[in-house]
Formats: sequence, structure tokens, C-alpha cells
Amino acid sequence: MNPTRTNGRTSRPRRSGGPAFGSSAGSSRGGRFGSPAPSRSGGPSRSGGHGRRPAAPTGEFALPKTITPALPAVESFADLDMPAPLLAALTAQGMSVPFPIQGATLPNTLAGRDALGRGRTGSGKTLAFGLALLARTAGQRAEPRQPLALVLVPTRELAQQVTDALTPYARAVKLRLATVVGGMPIGRQANALRGGAEVVVATPGRLKDLIDRGDCRLNQVAITVLDEADQMADMGFMPQVTALLNQVRPEGQRMLFSATLDRNVDLLVRRYLTDPVVHSVDPSAGAVTTMEHHVLHVHGADKNRTTTEIAARDGRVIMFLDTKRAVDKLTDHLLASGVRAAALHGGKAQSQRTRTLTQFKTGHVTVLVATNVAARGIHVDNLDLVVNIDPPTDHKDYLHRGGRTARAGASGKVVTLVTPDQRRGMSRLMASAGIVPQTTQVRLGEEALSQITGAQAPSGIPVTITAPVAERRKRGAASRGRRSPASAALRRTTRQTSFDAAAA
Repeated sequence: MNPTRTNGRTSRPRRSGGPAFGSSAGSSRGGRFGSPAPSRSGGPSRSGGHGRRPAAPTGEFALPKTITPALPAVESFADLDMPAPLLAALTAQGMSVPFPIQGATLPNTLAGRDALGRGRTGSGKTLAFGLALLARTAGQRAEPRQPLALVLVPTRELAQQVTDALTPYARAVKLRLATVVGGMPIGRQANALRGGAEVVVATPGRLKDLIDRGDCRLNQVAITVLDEADQMADMGFMPQVTALLNQVRPEGQRMLFSATLDRNVDLLVRRYLTDPVVHSVDPSAGAVTTMEHHVLHVHGADKNRTTTEIAARDGRVIMFLDTKRAVDKLTDHLLASGVRAAALHGGKAQSQRTRTLTQFKTGHVTVLVATNVAARGIHVDNLDLVVNIDPPTDHKDYLHRGGRTARAGASGKVVTLVTPDQRRGMSRLMASAGIVPQTTQVRLGEEALSQITGAQAPSGIPVTITAPVAERRKRGAASRGRRSPASAALRRTTRQTSFDAAAA
């Protein structure tokens, strides 16, 4: 049966969700700070938290052919047919020239075309879909519980980053944003939806929860974006994602953006995109000319001290390990060694994760020790080093971990510590990623280690990470005037005791 046309767009048949992708388990690693067991950190959670994911099918899929010719790219935001307040907001943010993926896709997405976009991390994908979504939603008002546009993302951190990036532009066109993620009070998110939100940024699991509660309906969603769709597939979210896509308006616009596109997203492209404009800024290898790749061959006995000395460098660094347990163990060791480190993984409450990221971005913490929860959706200005303590088993993990540095034209290094038994696997991974790294044999105390990473001996004086002074003051001011029942009872007891003593 041929598809029907509705309002000039193809009406897509509703289908049930497909099977989850990527089910094979990764190999285990040992080592004091490495991951000690085959089990991986925080498997797929319903609301976006995750650690190491299973190995996924690799390889390119055939990009869909565009039937309708794409509109030409623009070289200036002013050349786009966008509401004047959006253009003014871009100017206020100091933005006049779009990134390549923005300039190529926006003329088409502003016209309502479906889009399939690939660009390396830091290439401007958020505004590539966000500006079109906001421009096409501007002037409309959502009914309670019925958003008009939806952005699906795999992790809480990416949801927050998308929200932060879009907020000034949403305000410019008077659109209300709601962020729906796990690890945060669901009641507050339900209230935001009941109050009316034109745009919802969500992880699949929490959005499903709110729909099941009756706090959200997707039947009015006319624009749907899947950001980092390949990761949602890899994490086992495909059934949830397809179930959600089946609930939005079938004639609506769909946009799929990712830093890597492979066979994992083939199902989504074939099922939900109609005559999409296809734009690829970079191949899946995502090689960045301003990024250096180093593989450091270390002896197992030296790896722990090597890790500590790299962490003690001047400047910030993100260190990746496989499991939550390994992350916590290394963080405790670094703090005891005098390094201002903090842990980030799916086992932390969202408030802890947000606070840790803020402290890292401001420099209050200099070492972020993390699982793959930090591999996407985290932007830190002027971060020049990423270290894989546990080498990833998937080339996409490598690319996304490394993508935390060398963002938006800045330079940076990705360093991977490799013991003799890991060398063959690392060679295969680099070949899959399309990267030829600089390989160096390093030993403790050698100049090469310091030249590449800035490694130096730690102070050895234990440190404790506390909330910054401004944050403590804010908390103190917020708590003044609100006495808990327990503290009030204590004060009454103290006063009574003083009175009894005086009476005696």
C-alpha cells in the first residue's frame, strides 16, 4: 500500500518498536584502578544513566537517497528565513557565521524537510536542529500536557546541555522549554508539562514514565529530533524510542543528528525519515586536525603511578574508566595523593553529577574521573587532555570520549594507556576509528611522559573537595529563617535546661 500524503508530507504508518541493538559483552580488565570484573558500569537505565555499553555492530550503512534536491547552503545566519527575534538573539550571542552543518541543513529544515545530519562532536549540531525547531514552533502555544516539539537524547548530561544551548533562543521567541530526565523529581517535571511547554528535551525512559502517568501526550508533537540516536540504539533504548516516535504526529518533521552514523540507526532512518536531506560534515571516524592521538605503552606495574602523575598535571583532565567501582577507587586515591579529583558516573544522583560538572568547569576540581556517562553531552571550554585509563572496546566510544577535547577548533590530546596484553585490541580499535596514533613506550620519570601529558609528581597532601564559598553562602542564606523541627526542639530543651538551672 502506498503511503498517504497529509499536509504535503508523507504519513508514516505506525509500527511497533524494533529489537534492541548491540548485545555482546565487552572484555574484562584488571588492575588496581582498572575495571576488575566483566560486568559493566550501570547498564542501560530507563532514564538515561549508563556506563560502559555492549559492543555494537560496526560499519557504515547506505545513506538514503534524496529525491527532492536540497536547498543550497548559506554563509550567514542573516540569509536564513528565521524570525527576527532569533536572528537578534544570535547576534547578541556573537554568532553571525554558521558552522558547516548549520549552514547546510538549516535552509532545508526551516522549510520543513526531514534531515539526517552527521558532524563530529563540537561541530554545532545542537543549533543545527534547535534553530529550525524553535523557528517553526514560534508563535504557537502548547496546551497542558501536549508539547509541540520533542528532542530525544540518550543521557541526562546531554539533555541539560541541549537545554542550556537552546534556552536563550527559546526565550527570544517566547517558547517554554521543559527538561525531562531521570534522577530528578518527577513531580516537578510533571508540573512543567501540566503548565504547558512547547518544547520538551527528554531521555526516553523518563518521558515514557510521564506518558504512562498521564502527564504528557505526544499527539501534538509536529517536530521530533533524535540527538545521538546511535547511542540510544547502543544503550538498548530502541524499543522505547520507536514507541515514542509512533506517538508523535505521523506527518510531522523528523531530524536525526549524530556524531557517528552506522547500521545501528539504519532502522530509524528507513522507518521514520521521509525524503531526508542528508548532510555529513565528517566521516564516522570524525578525525579532527587539531586533536593529537597518543597511545602510551606502559608496564602493568607502572600504570597506577603513571595515572596519578598525569592527574597531578597543571590544568584539567578527564580520565575514563569502565566501571563505577573503578572510578570511585581512583578518585579516592587521587584525593589522598593531593589531586583535586571528583567522580562522575551513573550511580551518582543527578544533583551530585550537576554539581561535579560545575566544579570541573570552574576549575574547583581539576580531574574528572568518569565512566562513559561523560563521553557525550559534556562541553568544557579549553579542555586540552582526555585520558583513557581503561581503553574502550568500541571505536565510537573512543571518538566520543576524545571529543571532549579539541572542540570548536581548539587543540587537544587524547591519550590511551595500554598494557602489553591490550596492544592488539587497541590496534584494531584505532584502525576501525580511522586514526593513526603516535605510539610511545613510557616509563615513570621519563621525559616523554611529561612532554606528552604534563605529568608530574603529586603533592601527597590529602585534599577534600568542598562546595565553593559562594555556593556555601547561598545555601546558608537559603536556610536562614527555616528551622527544622529537630533543631527547634533542641533549642527549646536548651532554653528549658537553662531556666531550670537558674531557678535552682
